[in-house]
Amino acid sequence: MSSLFLQSEIENPYSFYQKMIEENPVYWDETNKIWAVYSYEYCSAILRNTNSHVPAFPSNRDLNRFAVEIIKNLARLSDGIQHEIAKETAVILFSNMKNAGIDVIMKELLQNKKEINWVDLVCKKLPVLTVLKSFDFNDADSNFIVEKIAVIVKIMQPNKTVEDVNIINEVSEKIYTITENHIVTLSFYKTLIEKISNNYGISSEEAISICICNLIGLFIQSYDACRGLLSNSLLQIFSQENSAEIEIDKNRIQKFVVETLRFDPPIHNTRRVAVEDISLGEITIKKNDFILVVLAGANLDSKQFINSMIFDPERSNNHENLTFGTGGHMCLAKYFSINLTADVLYYLLCNYEISILETKTEYEPMINARLPKAIWISLLNNKI
Repeated sequence: MSSLFLQSEIENPYSFYQKMIEENPVYWDETNKIWAVYSYEYCSAILRNTNSHVPAFPSNRDLNRFAVEIIKNLARLSDGIQHEIAKETAVILFSNMKNAGIDVIMKELLQNKKEINWVDLVCKKLPVLTVLKSFDFNDADSNFIVEKIAVIVKIMQPNKTVEDVNIINEVSEKIYTITENHIVTLSFYKTLIEKISNNYGISSEEAISICICNLIGLFIQSYDACRGLLSNSLLQIFSQENSAEIEIDKNRIQKFVVETLRFDPPIHNTRRVAVEDISLGEITIKKNDFILVVLAGANLDSKQFINSMIFDPERSNNHENLTFGTGGHMCLAKYFSINLTADVLYYLLCNYEISILETKTEYEPMINARLPKAIWISLLNNKI
């Protein structure tokens, strides 16, 4: 029994997760030499354990210095003090984002459209555009980054093909340079550099590089975190079971989004490595063992969520889902993603009558994420 599979090859992974919670909440996958953890209790324990680290990326001498610098400085990829520095930098960047105006961006994207691929036109563009506009990037630079975001996201893959390395090298220098030139124009730039440099006793040059890389990290996180949530929330809202319940009320829509994060999350698992022995009940995960934290399994644990296999936006603790993690490495884009998705769907419901034009959704061939390849919808402007 393998804990690793492509989401494109399985129609319903959730029944498998539920079975594993009941029978093997901590499972040694001999084929892949990895511990798979499924229950809410044990997934939470791993995510919060200081001896559970993000695995180091394999070194790749073929990556250029810009790609290497980005990997080295991203909060999501680091542990220890390096993680603390990068995380504080990213938090400050997030706190200085301006309101980018979702309505304006949606109006531009959907202008005169009758049928669209929701994934390509909105999910892959709008989140990154929102971040770029909130930091006042110009149109030319914004368009380049949006066009190349799917390339730079490949930097997060631990194992890269020769083709991946080549395209990452082509794009990383340009995106790094664009970000480097723009970040110095931000009103809070000097304060940020001084704060990070003084707080952690590092040089201004190091602090500048960390800031550049983590602003690029915001582009990556917005793309990763929002693409799937925008897709899956749309599918849930307009599913046969749920469409009659939805109201054009932003609070109600936000509840649908949060429940989608629990019930049909875009990210299904994340990986850790034990840097010391870790005990989970009667099982000991040995030092240097690899761990697959099955977040989508934890979200279905009936010990944590009553009637966990039922989509219920009114369940009182849906916000306790582990899709964005918990503890020190919790995804910083969590609230940004929830609010952005709710705003986008609210705009859509206020302005259009929507029909989903497909009966079956195909998913990308990925192990860690369940992302629809395409969602074709029709748009009827209800204000005409």
